[in-house]
Amino acid sequence: MDISVVVPLYNEVESLPELTSWISRVMQENSFTYEIILIDDGSNDGSWDMIVKLQENNPFIRGIKFRRNYGKSAALNVGFGVTKGNVVITMDADLQDSPDEIPQLYRRIVEDKYDLISGWKAKRYDPISKTIPTKFFNAATRKMSGIPNLHDFNCGLKAYKSTVVKNIEVYGEMHRYIPVIAKWAGFSKIGEQIVEHRPRKYGKTKFGMSRFVNGFLDLLSIFFVGKFGKRPMHFFGSMGVLSFFAGIIITIWMIIEKLYSISHNQHYRDITSQPLFYIALVAIILGSQLFLTGFVAELVSRSSHDRNNYQVEETI
Repeated sequence: MDISVVVPLYNEVESLPELTSWISRVMQENSFTYEIILIDDGSNDGSWDMIVKLQENNPFIRGIKFRRNYGKSAALNVGFGVTKGNVVITMDADLQDSPDEIPQLYRRIVEDKYDLISGWKAKRYDPISKTIPTKFFNAATRKMSGIPNLHDFNCGLKAYKSTVVKNIEVYGEMHRYIPVIAKWAGFSKIGEQIVEHRPRKYGKTKFGMSRFVNGFLDLLSIFFVGKFGKRPMHFFGSMGVLSFFAGIIITIWMIIEKLYSISHNQHYRDITSQPLFYIALVAIILGSQLFLTGFVAELVSRSSHDRNNYQVEETI
């Protein structure tokens, strides 16, 4: 199969007929073999009934229904697990992504040998309350992830080589950072394509302002797990040792200063009356705790079932 189109959705009953018809038309015009996987993330507006009706008339449509709303990441992760196409395309169900972009995305994966192509909605129809925070988070993600060529990490329209989606796990609200997850998994050939951003035709957005806070926390989490997930002692241990020795150095300096003052009959303050004493004490305690945290995290990591789960690209 050439292409699997994965569409997570929540309460998008009005847009589904037009979206699936549009995708099918594009596929037929380009002679692609394909499947459309619609993941109903706990909709309560009749979206699942619509999916069942559409599938009766189009055998290339497949549907998965969640019992309740789990979020976009869960829908994508489940969708990735059942795909059969050599190239996987993800897109939103609200008709703001254009299926006409699919042939070019497919070509860049197959002919240009990219692992992942992320869409960039250079011209957006979102309010300023959404575009400004989005630019901030994209800039922060570029800096922390080491993927400088992507302008829009959260664009729903993306194309993947099938091996990418079969070797990554998307959970929580990590769908915003799939390119980062892919990079940490060893898929480094990541490109970008300017895509059309269409005004929303039906309904309203399902994401509130809380996604920006959650997005920042997810970014920190994915950065830490990706870099130190298999060697947590390198992170906690290094910080612990630095903090511990900083406290020790301050303590030694205060002792030397007091002994010097005594030997020269100079006035001195008791060590416990100096603010530096408490700073040193906190630094030593904090350093010890960080080191123990790293030790415990190392034990947990070594006991994990996937402690030696590494990406193997090819065997002969």
